Amino acid sequence: MGFKATISGYLLLAAAAFAVAVGWGHAASAQEFVFRGNRAQAPSVSQYMKQAGPQTKEVPHGALKIDGVPVNCGTRPTVLNPEFDSWGGAFPGFLIMNTAKIQGLSTQVKLYIYSHECGHQFIGASETKADLFAIRRGVRWGWLDAQGMEEICTFISKLKGDAVHPAGPKRCTTMRNYYRELVNGSQQASSGLQPNTLGPSN
Repeated sequence: MGFKATISGYLLLAAAAFAVAVGWGHAASAQEFVFRGNRAQAPSVSQYMKQAGPQTKEVPHGALKIDGVPVNCGTRPTVLNPEFDSWGGAFPGFLIMNTAKIQGLSTQVKLYIYSHECGHQFIGASETKADLFAIRRGVRWGWLDAQGMEEICTFISKLKGDAVHPAGPKRCTTMRNYYRELVNGSQQASSGLQPNTLGPSN
């Protein structure tokens, strides 16, 4: 099986938080792409960029900024692809951001999208855990506040559920509750109390 055919197979296994991809150039409705196949068969950055086209650009880890805010996902690079089917995506070892599609979104929503895709690198395919990863990172790294949480909810609530994604409004409720728990936990910790936490600790 050639690489192009293999990629088509990946896409049949994909479907994650911001776009169900059905090919490199065309999307079905509206959730993200996350690789769900055998990690050993995942493409490298160079293989993905060769298949996706010359409009792609690799940004090394530590070099990416979103609206001036430095971001990283460990040592993983990010591929910028303005023709990607969704806002963001993830293959093992690298992230994808659609620079055209995220235009017009607020900074905190963009950071949420990036952090959600980063979450898949650490916790796997679970959409709920990737959401919690993003919210936890936003609180801990200081870029997520109550207004940003509501902007994320407005964004995500428009998305329909599918086989792997809860419906957007349900995701909003889960993230909002977790955000409140983290914020309240931080306040309790400053008073010498230990908060309860959800999800992984990355």
